[in-house]
Amino acid sequence: MDTKIGSLDTCKAETNTVGCLSSDGVSAIQSFVPTTFVNSSESTLGRHLARRLVQVGITDVFSVPGDFNLTLLDHLLAEPGLNLIGCCNELNAGYAADGYARSRGVGACVVTFTVGGLSVLNAIAGAYSENLPVICIVGGPNSNDYGTNRILHHTIGLPDFSQELRCFQNVTCYQAVVNNLEDSHELIDTAVSTALKESKPVYISISCNLPAIPHPTFIRDPVPYSLTPKLSNRMGLEAAVEATVEFLNKAVKPVMVAGPKLRSAKACEAFVELADACGYALAVMPSAKGLVPEHHPHFIGTYWGAVSTAFCAEIVESADAYLFAGPIFNDYSSVGYSLLLKKEKTVIVEPDRVTIANGPAFGCILMKDFLRALAKKLKRNTTAYENYHRIYVPEGHPLKSAPKEPLRVNVLFEHIQKMLSNETAVIAETGDSWFNCQKLKLPKGCGYEFQMQYGSIGWSVGATLGYAQAKPEKRVIACIGDGSFQVTAQDVSTMLRCEQRTIIFLINNGGYTIEVEIHDGPYNVIKNWNYTGLVDAIHNGEGKCWTTKVLCEEDLIEAIETATGPKKDCLCFIEVIVHKDDTSKELLEWGSRVSAANSRPPNPQ
Repeated sequence: MDTKIGSLDTCKAETNTVGCLSSDGVSAIQSFVPTTFVNSSESTLGRHLARRLVQVGITDVFSVPGDFNLTLLDHLLAEPGLNLIGCCNELNAGYAADGYARSRGVGACVVTFTVGGLSVLNAIAGAYSENLPVICIVGGPNSNDYGTNRILHHTIGLPDFSQELRCFQNVTCYQAVVNNLEDSHELIDTAVSTALKESKPVYISISCNLPAIPHPTFIRDPVPYSLTPKLSNRMGLEAAVEATVEFLNKAVKPVMVAGPKLRSAKACEAFVELADACGYALAVMPSAKGLVPEHHPHFIGTYWGAVSTAFCAEIVESADAYLFAGPIFNDYSSVGYSLLLKKEKTVIVEPDRVTIANGPAFGCILMKDFLRALAKKLKRNTTAYENYHRIYVPEGHPLKSAPKEPLRVNVLFEHIQKMLSNETAVIAETGDSWFNCQKLKLPKGCGYEFQMQYGSIGWSVGATLGYAQAKPEKRVIACIGDGSFQVTAQDVSTMLRCEQRTIIFLINNGGYTIEVEIHDGPYNVIKNWNYTGLVDAIHNGEGKCWTTKVLCEEDLIEAIETATGPKKDCLCFIEVIVHKDDTSKELLEWGSRVSAANSRPPNPQ
C-alpha cells in the first residue's frame, strides 16, 4: 500500500509532525481524485514547485536573493501556504534548512547560481552527513545560454556551467537541472520524492527565465505525493530475527544502544518498543541524544567510551552482548578509536541490514520491522540494568560559589538544567557545549539537536533559526561558544525579524576551546567582541530583544529569571563570561584521545 506524505513521523521522542513518511500506511491516492484547475497566472513552474513544498510539510523556505532566482522567489512568495525567510548569507540559509528538517522532517533553501550555490554547499554537506532531507533550490542560467559557449557572471569565467552541479553531486542524492518546461514537472517531483525516500539532500537548478511561464503541465493542482514504502524481505527478516534471538538469549547481561541512524530509519518508536519488551539496559550514542526518551525506566545514559555519562560505559563495555541500532562509529564518537567493544559480541542494526558478530549478515531488512519483530521473540533480561542500579551513585553538585565569584561552566549548566521542560528544546554548538549539553537530563518532550558527524562550527546559529521557525511552540535554548558565534552571528537579525523567542547563551571564553584541547596554538585565540553590544546593534530598536552580560552566579540567576519572566516573549541573548581554561572534564579526556588519533605516525611503507 502507498504511504502518504505530509503527516510524518519525525522520529523524535516528543513529536509526530509533518515532513516525512507517515507510519500508518494510509494511501494518499483514493479511487477518485477530484481535478482542481488553476488559472493561467498560477499554472507555472514556480507555483508548481511552491505547491509541492507545501504539500510535503514545508511552510517556511530560507533564501538569499540573487539575480538568477528573483522571479522564482516571486512565485514562491505568491503561494499562500509558504513563508519566505530571507537570511543574511547562504551558509546560514542552509543551516536553517538543516535545523528545520530536524524538526519538520524536511527543509528547503533557495539561493542563486554558483556564488550562492557554492556558499550553501557546506551546509548541504552537513545535512548529507546527518541524513537530513533538505531541498536545495538554485536559480540557474537562462535556458538559452546552455550549449552556447558563453561566459556568464557569477561563474569562474569558463563557458562550462556544470561546475556547481559537479560540486553538488558529491553531497546530494539526486540532482535536477531544469532548463526546459517539458520535463520540469517530472524532474521536480522526482527530486522532492527522492529527498524524502532517501532522507538526504537534493539539488534542483531552475533556469531563471522559466518560473513565470505558464505550461499545460501545471494547469491542474498536483496530485498529492504518494510514495511506495520500502518493504523488508520477509524470509530474510525471519532468518535475521531467529539468528539474533539465538545470539542475544544466550547472553547473561545484554545491553542495547541507540545510534543516530534511528532518525533516518524512522525506527525510534520501534526501538523503544524493543526496550520495553526485553528489559535490557538502554543507552544512547552521543549523536542519538534526544531520539529516545531519557525518562525510560531502563535508560542508563550516553555511551561515549571514556567520556560516557557516569557508570554507563562500565555497563556497556562489560556486557557479553550489545545491540547497536543505527550507529556511526567515527573517530569522534569512538573517542579516537578507543572504545572497548568487541565485534564478536555485537549485533549491528543498520537502516536496511543486520549483522551479527562476525557473521552472518542479512540484507533488505528495514530497521523498524526488525526491531518490532525482535521485541516479540527476545527473552526478558534485566540483569545489565540491575547491575547499573547497584553501582550507580547520584552525581554531585558543583562546589557552591562564593559571593560574586567568577562564574564556572558547571554552575552555568546546572542552572540550564533547571530551565528544561516539554516546552523547550536544546541546540548544542560544536565545542565544549557538546559535552556539557550531553550531561543534561532531558525531560519528556524536550527537544535536543547537535551536529556531531560533520561538526561544523557556526552551525547552531542557522540551525536554531530553522528549528525555532519549525517549532514556534517550543522555546529554544542555544548554547554557543564565542568562536562559533563569530562565524554565523549575522542571522540573529533574522531571528528578530521572525519574532522568535530563543534564549542564546553565548559562552565567552576567548577562543576555540575544543581545538585548544586537541592541539593548542596562537591560532585558537580570537579577537574578543562586545557580543551583547553587537546584538544590540543588530536589534537596532526593531523587534523584541533583550541582552545582558553575566559574570557570576548571582548575575546568571537574575538573567534567567528575566528571560523566563518579563522577557519571555523576547529573543534573549545572555553573554556568559568564563575563564579560558574552564572546560568539562570530558572535553579534556576526549581532546587528548582525539589528538593522539590525529597524530599517529605514518605506517611503515
